[in-house]
Amino acid sequence: MTVIKILPHAEYCPQGREIQGLPGNTLCETLLDHGVAIEHACDQSCACTTCHVIVRQGLASLNEATEEEDDLLDQAWGLEAQSRLSCQVVLGAETLVIEIPKYTINHAKELH
Repeated sequence: MTVIKILPHAEYCPQGREIQGLPGNTLCETLLDHGVAIEHACDQSCACTTCHVIVRQGLASLNEATEEEDDLLDQAWGLEAQSRLSCQVVLGAETLVIEIPKYTINHAKELH
């Protein structure tokens, strides 16, 4: 199991949280499976940036971002060098520490 430490986020997990995911699953589906309702307006198809996260620890253990993901990330609010789309992050074995940015470019949230 992969340990995922989520830094505090006012809406999604105010106290921060630690969860475990299966290597090979995506970070987005793991967050959703554990009740962390991260936005994913494109239904995890790598067509938006609403599931943007910043990987504070463990980035080197993850699959590399595709050119398509990098192009989309250019549109993300609060982009950093460690930014990834959680729908494209395939969990490895190393512990991750992630931050969910305060804002997305989404103007309206959909109920999933």
